[in-house]
Amino acid sequence: MKNKLKNILKLILRILAIWTIRKYHPGIVGVTGSVGKTSTKEAIYAVLRDTRRVRSSSGNFNNEIGLPLTILGGWQKIGGSLFWPKVILVSILKLIFKLPYPDVLILEYAADRPGDIKYLLEIARPQIGVVTAIGEIPVHVEFYDDPDAVAREKSKIAEALPVTGFAILNYDDEAVLKMKDRTRSHIMTFGFQEGAEVKVSNLEYRFENNRPLGLSFKLEYGGSFVPVRLDGCFGKGQCYAVAAAACAGLVFGLNLVKISEALLYYQSPPRRMKLLSGIKQSYILDDSYNASPLSMHAAIDTIKSWEVKRKIGVLGDMLEIGKYAIGAHEEIGKLAGRTFDILITIGARAKFIAEAANKHGLAKKNIFSFDTADEAKLKVQELIKKGDLILIKGSRAMELDKIVEEIRRA
Repeated sequence: MKNKLKNILKLILRILAIWTIRKYHPGIVGVTGSVGKTSTKEAIYAVLRDTRRVRSSSGNFNNEIGLPLTILGGWQKIGGSLFWPKVILVSILKLIFKLPYPDVLILEYAADRPGDIKYLLEIARPQIGVVTAIGEIPVHVEFYDDPDAVAREKSKIAEALPVTGFAILNYDDEAVLKMKDRTRSHIMTFGFQEGAEVKVSNLEYRFENNRPLGLSFKLEYGGSFVPVRLDGCFGKGQCYAVAAAACAGLVFGLNLVKISEALLYYQSPPRRMKLLSGIKQSYILDDSYNASPLSMHAAIDTIKSWEVKRKIGVLGDMLEIGKYAIGAHEEIGKLAGRTFDILITIGARAKFIAEAANKHGLAKKNIFSFDTADEAKLKVQELIKKGDLILIKGSRAMELDKIVEEIRRA
């Protein structure tokens, strides 16, 4: 009965969302990829918010329920027994009467299973499509034949773009860049490598008394460049998000200076490389929202060169990568062994991280493995000393946010 009601709700939301778009004709920016969708969506919102009436969802409303809900509005006060009747009633009123509606929708398109992108595109076909990154072993690859099948699923957003549209592609990701051959639209690229139209350069991390403050870099386009400074943001992933947003801003007619100024509004989403104050005057880099081999590698790479007292890694299982799980966790373990002073792993798969870290330089006495976050959190609290930096990252189901809450300073 519960599934039947859910399917009825999905159908109602789908129909209302399609009719709403047909009535109001908003511009649609669609964001997809295996990592970085939400950060990119938030960066695009920051760039466009002062020049357009823009709506983007909070969080990752990117599936068959979340995407139409973003189109309809009402997600700001989600919850309560009358929530869905209110959403449906207000949506019907918007169809009957001409009410204020955004000029631009920024929508995330998730692809957990084959066919997901097609379903979402039938609801809302974007004019601008942004593909963030795929990586060698994408998240959710467990439900596809291989990584190429994941890339093909994501590429459907580029294929659906109109001739007058724009495909904004990650130049540094081979699987993403190949999508230029699968679209009729104009193409813009972003990345760190030479050849990217919007290029990131001179990336630096800022510190004050050994406390990480944020990052700064330059954005280059058409022979011009502007400095960008992001407080409380860390990792190359944030640079990619901002560069993709700059591409979107250029498509909407903004110049680099305006884009740089608008990015002062940008903040990385919760639990995505967020710096928090920890107990015992420590620092927490909270990246506990989710994990894939690509994002796990990027998170550890971010802090490799940081000069802090000690680096503690709290790393959990990377889920939904199927047959690639053992090898992927061992690769992360190699990197962890050369980066962390202390390593705590959470989950059965993460034990392969622990074993590989030990083989690659980290003493066994400095490695601790647990099955769950609840079992680990007191040990993490015990190990922390003044000035430590603690990176916390794992798949969402590992509930590493419990450890974050245990050790953050109130």
